[in-house]
Amino acid sequence: MNELELIDKIKKLLPQNESVIAGIGEDCAVIDFKNSDYWLLFKTDAIVEGIHFTSGTEPEKVGHKAIVRCLSDIAAMGGKPTSALITIGLPKDFSPEYVEGIYNGMSKVANRYSVVIVGGETTTNPERILISVAMLGIVEKDKCVFRSGTKPGDAIFVTGELGGSIEGKHLEFEPRIKEAQWLVNNFKPSAMIDLSDGLASDLRHITIEQGLGAELLASAIPISDSAKRRSRSNSSSKPALTAALTDGEDFELLFTINPKVAVDLLDKWKKTFPDLKLSCIGKVMDVVGFKIRTKNGIFDVTEYGYIHFA
Repeated sequence: MNELELIDKIKKLLPQNESVIAGIGEDCAVIDFKNSDYWLLFKTDAIVEGIHFTSGTEPEKVGHKAIVRCLSDIAAMGGKPTSALITIGLPKDFSPEYVEGIYNGMSKVANRYSVVIVGGETTTNPERILISVAMLGIVEKDKCVFRSGTKPGDAIFVTGELGGSIEGKHLEFEPRIKEAQWLVNNFKPSAMIDLSDGLASDLRHITIEQGLGAELLASAIPISDSAKRRSRSNSSSKPALTAALTDGEDFELLFTINPKVAVDLLDKWKKTFPDLKLSCIGKVMDVVGFKIRTKNGIFDVTEYGYIHFA
């Protein structure tokens, strides 16, 4: 049983009530405040030594990654982060200096995004470090963007470049909080998600899971230099395009929007964020399926990104 199958089983067992606007299946849980113009965003994420970082990773980078993963999910809902709780599990022979470095990394990025770390839990975890972050945020009700709003014919956009994150980006990326805020205030997307598991997996969440499909243009997909370099230097590596589709941990924004505003969006984006690429990579189709158009024809995309337990 893989991660997605396990989640599907678990969610059928969980209680709900009228305060839950959105639960499992979104980047964050969305909770109604009652008598407020805002909804509460609630997100938890965890990183584990040996899976998300190695024992030799600089501790500040570990702390940075632990926090920004949640920040990226808050961004994908169009929200603003507010506060966080940190749970850390440590082996009995842990290094106090290393743990201090982790918290220094978390504190630096939290200060940068005006997030208050208000407490948490420390516990023993055999053999390796585990860090779990629970984060709260807020979003104006009319600005909240869900995964489920995409429509046939919508243009598909992605920020930044994809693939090759293992060369360092997965530890150093910045969440697209500012960019997401600008989007929801100026060109509210019909659906949005952050790219944590890879384009091939995450695009399916906002298209195929809604009974729709997608067609991408291979030449439009922004492939990172890291993915290209890895593809050239090692014959056993993935082709660069496959890496861009499947590597994961890009933490860019993937969103869909009415194609009528696409040109205006691209023009204003270049003026507002000149140092961050925005690419229109395809369109939403009214038939379930995931295809990619290359110079040699149109092909089904059978790859997925990262899936736990697969």
